[in-house]
Amino acid sequence: MRNMQTKKETVSIFVQNQANVLTRVVSLFGRRGYNIDSLTVSATNDPEISRITIVFNVTDASLKQIITQTEKLEVVREIFVLESENSVYRELLLVKVATTAQNRCQIKDVVDIYRGKIISLSRESIIIELTGNSDKIDSILKVLSDYEILDISRTGTTGMSREN
Repeated sequence: MRNMQTKKETVSIFVQNQANVLTRVVSLFGRRGYNIDSLTVSATNDPEISRITIVFNVTDASLKQIITQTEKLEVVREIFVLESENSVYRELLLVKVATTAQNRCQIKDVVDIYRGKIISLSRESIIIELTGNSDKIDSILKVLSDYEILDISRTGTTGMSREN
């Protein structure tokens, strides 16, 4: 009997660095009914190659199918799953929180506990920068929800295999 349970997977796709490549790759996922939880695109050490990192929920059988179909795109150089035990994942969070003279020190303590940075400070608000895995980002947002969050900008997950 096949395992039909979905799990969160992160795939890294090396593609040709040219116009419309992202659209082609993402539309392949969309046409097959996969909802993308996180998507990042970045340069690599080769100016002709870009890295696309996609996080989505999928069954084991569907994962194999999407990898096989993505490999068939002529713009794809390589695709592989970033296994959690052999990879590093990071996200960037910028969050603006309303502050008062009374709660500014409390918020700074939270930032320090999470090893974040205060990158902007005014009388009415503070902007915090934090990098880490998704769980860490979710955790600080939960703690900061005790205060008035004015704005959030969160990148998607990017990752890299520890192995060659």
